[in-house]
Amino acid sequence: MAEPVLQLDQEKLSCSICLDLLKEPVTIPCGHSYCMNCIKTYWDDADDNKTHSCPQCRQTFTPRPPLVKNTMFAELVEELKKVGLQVATPDHSYAGPGDVACDFCTGRKRKALKSCLMCLASYCEQHLQPHFNVPPLKKHTLVEASSKFQENICSRHNEVMKIYCRTDQRRICYLCSMDEHKYHDTVTAAAERADKQVELGMSRQRIQRRIQSLKKDVAVLQDQIEATIHSADRAVHDSEKIFTDLIRLTEKRMSEVMEQIRSEERKEVSRLKDLEEKLQQELTELRRKDGGLAKLSKTEDDLHFLSNYPSLAHFSEPKNVPSANEQSKPHFEDVIAAVTNTRAKLQAVLSEEWQKVSLKNTGVNVVPQHQEPKNRAEFFKYARHITLDPITANPFLLISNKNRKVTLMPIQQVFWLHQDQFMKWWQVLSTEGLTGRCYWEVKWRGEAVIAVSYRSIRRQGTRRDCTFGSNDKSWALECYSDRYEFKHNNISTPLSGPTSSRIGVYLDHSEGTLCFYSITRPMTLLITVKTTFTQPLYPGFWLPSTVGDSAELCELRS
Repeated sequence: MAEPVLQLDQEKLSCSICLDLLKEPVTIPCGHSYCMNCIKTYWDDADDNKTHSCPQCRQTFTPRPPLVKNTMFAELVEELKKVGLQVATPDHSYAGPGDVACDFCTGRKRKALKSCLMCLASYCEQHLQPHFNVPPLKKHTLVEASSKFQENICSRHNEVMKIYCRTDQRRICYLCSMDEHKYHDTVTAAAERADKQVELGMSRQRIQRRIQSLKKDVAVLQDQIEATIHSADRAVHDSEKIFTDLIRLTEKRMSEVMEQIRSEERKEVSRLKDLEEKLQQELTELRRKDGGLAKLSKTEDDLHFLSNYPSLAHFSEPKNVPSANEQSKPHFEDVIAAVTNTRAKLQAVLSEEWQKVSLKNTGVNVVPQHQEPKNRAEFFKYARHITLDPITANPFLLISNKNRKVTLMPIQQVFWLHQDQFMKWWQVLSTEGLTGRCYWEVKWRGEAVIAVSYRSIRRQGTRRDCTFGSNDKSWALECYSDRYEFKHNNISTPLSGPTSSRIGVYLDHSEGTLCFYSITRPMTLLITVKTTFTQPLYPGFWLPSTVGDSAELCELRS
């Protein structure tokens, strides 16, 4: 007859201190059993050698109980070993490299489950139980297990830093708050964390909006790349068929058109892919940053939160990054039409039609030579209706007359903030960006700076960065009661000419020409600038001197 198999949970045979099978088991007065060496070491290491407690139930004994081997328990363990008890080592989740170990375990240590901010110690699941059962310990603050307690201890007073000094932007203990930080603006770490949590949420919202915008831009770019390749492939196919009909006479021209189309395709696809790569990189970085913020927002340790918040929370949206919707979408249908038209011609007209094909394919707009306007009536042919953009205006500027007049006021006119707003300098830009040939006139009073500028000019910073004429992004005519000065890239040039309260500005963007005129009888040229403009130009005004000074865009009728 087979002997019955004895089944027993190894936990009942294990010491709760070393977590191994009992060796020389002893039972203390409360009824719990331990290895003789484990409980002896535990009591020897206790701070109070007069009072001794049970590691499990915390019952205290005075004086120290004598340790006597539990013969029955020892015999049971030995008997079980003889009958071949198969005891599998349970998974106690022992601490490994990089884990936080339980400070209470002796021998092989378990992985800590929680850390106590009051005890400044970490506990495994078993040794954590007193914090849930013992009334005084229930009041302690438990957080996720961490070994970096020293970072939370004041090096001067050896106290937990539970207070945040807003004056010095640092964590302090309560003794510091009564000493060197006595008159500083201090709050609890939890209160400061609550404020920063709000800022964190706002930062995440901005990042999420930017992520959504980038995802849309990437999708648009991918569509544009596909459309560009498809259009180029179609142009190559149709053009090849047409040129084949012309056989030898058109073989050379056909090869040139193929190369031009492919060249444009490579440039456009390369440009779009470069832009896509930049957007993908920013998207990846924003996702990484958002992940860090999300993880930080869930931490339970206020001090850990405040330590890591400054390095993660800063976010500013990049400027001057073109949107995918702003990108051109090249098409090659004009090339096909021109080649088809060429096929219908005979050899006598081939040379003339070839010029049309070549010029269309390069994507260059060939503008016939024209003469500059000679008088004010000719300038009026290029008159443009321009308005001022209130979003860019300094808060002390009053925009009136249907957004065409600006006046310097003694008090703020608006109290909202916008990233496109000139914050320190009394300036404003137009709503419209100008290309091609344009003309406009300005009436001014007091002292005024009449300028054109790229939209990318800085809105906050030094005078050199932001003011019209002080950098390479703007060109400015400074108007005084008795003289004029032209300024670009912080270089001033005195001008001669009759003073007038009305100034005319002529721009030929493609030719790189900018002219300023004093509107007298006849109108007098003050200066002509010849350069290369790489972006649309925005008219702008700066009223640098006196309250009441103004500048106004004039209505012009040809």
